[in-house]
Amino acid sequence: MTAVPYVHDPSLDLVMERIVDLPPDLVWLAWTSPEHLKQWFCPRPWMTTACEIDLRPGGTFRTVMRGPEGQEHDNTGCYLEVIAPSRLVWTGALEPGFRPASKPDTSGVGYFTAIITIEPHDTGTKYTATAMHQSPAAREAHEAMGFHEGWGAAFAQLVDMARELQRTR
Repeated sequence: MTAVPYVHDPSLDLVMERIVDLPPDLVWLAWTSPEHLKQWFCPRPWMTTACEIDLRPGGTFRTVMRGPEGQEHDNTGCYLEVIAPSRLVWTGALEPGFRPASKPDTSGVGYFTAIITIEPHDTGTKYTATAMHQSPAAREAHEAMGFHEGWGAAFAQLVDMARELQRTR
């Protein structure tokens, strides 16, 4: 399967890149296994209390995140593209089966499309997370909410979890 070309638009897109000394297959596993994703997906003290993954275009990507005061965010989206073991694309604007979202977005940033790319790099992995927004205002709101800090903290948690998996292999 060939990836749909992505063209970066700095007025609409937020991008986070990292190089990490882990094999790409462990980064892929962290993103595609509910039991692993629940361990790292949102920055602490938040927790991911539920995760459902149907890893195919049109399949479910659902997480429930719980905050330290008990607030919950139930996010259901749809995979648009799944190219194992290197690329995941999903959006909350669609529900499973490519149905338009039945509930309005309440995040304050609007629906966005996420692209995760996992590429071999020297002896490790180049990881890129992209959030594509509908408008410059939505992009700015997501950035102001702490996109780089939050997604960066979550990725650091992914790395810690994956290193532990690597030790036990």
